[in-house]
Amino acid sequence: MTQPLRDKVALVAGATRGAGRGIAVELGAAGATVYVTGRTTRARRSEYDRPETIEDTADLVTEAGGRGVAVPTDHLDPAQVRALVDRIAAEQGRLDVLVNDIWGGETLFDWDAPVWEHDLDKGLRLLRLAVETHAITSHHALPLLLRHPGGLVVEVTDGTADYNRDHYRVSFFYDLAKSSVLRMAFALGHELGPRGATAVALTPGWMRSEIMLDHFGVREDNWRDALEKVPHFAISETPRYVGRAVAALAADPGVARFNGASLSSGSLAREYGFTDLDGSRPDAWRYQVEVQDAGRPADVTGYR
Repeated sequence: MTQPLRDKVALVAGATRGAGRGIAVELGAAGATVYVTGRTTRARRSEYDRPETIEDTADLVTEAGGRGVAVPTDHLDPAQVRALVDRIAAEQGRLDVLVNDIWGGETLFDWDAPVWEHDLDKGLRLLRLAVETHAITSHHALPLLLRHPGGLVVEVTDGTADYNRDHYRVSFFYDLAKSSVLRMAFALGHELGPRGATAVALTPGWMRSEIMLDHFGVREDNWRDALEKVPHFAISETPRYVGRAVAALAADPGVARFNGASLSSGSLAREYGFTDLDGSRPDAWRYQVEVQDAGRPADVTGYR
């Protein structure tokens, strides 16, 4: 198996579970050394109180063919982030890929609750976790990334710029958080491009994360059982799909053509030819517009 990222160093900030874990594992499969961060370790859980840990993610990275390094980090604490980057600099002398996937807001938003009815403390906490963490991490990590030309920054969000521009996303706080991350990638593109690096925003589709599978009461091996209640879940994808998108971007010597752009796992699958673990190519955001939002019956023909 070729490993185009064998000499590369990546930091996946927010890699405990979900997209972050999928991205870390696929970067490992491509040969990278991957530093994975989060607040849940084998010794201590975050307020999510879930079993996934950053040590587990690091082990999966190593099993995939890379080298996983777990570093417990609260990305709201600048001192912890600075120490993380200092460690990477001391141990590796470089950083080639930064993935800002910090989120932590799963329990903090209410669906369709207007801002005056939404819990204010939860909404502000969501913004801190989803936006401020990315800014802190970029502030401290980008000088190291810029030491060598060709660096890549991936801002992970929910929704493409085109889709989010025209659609209200869940609630005031959720909408603001996800749109802010899109704009971060655009702004970073202007700041990094002239300095030899690339920044993009990237969204998965309807992702079968650990939390989503639990929500539907299914596992990855029987996820289709959820279609009886939620037929449009047929377009869903594994976290490894967006991971393959990041690995493809990181290995592309012409990645600068995407600088500042909003991308999706489905669009990049068409661009690079990779598939999800089952060999399919879900195109969730096109499906969302043309089928689900259009009120058509669930039918993934031509969309995966």
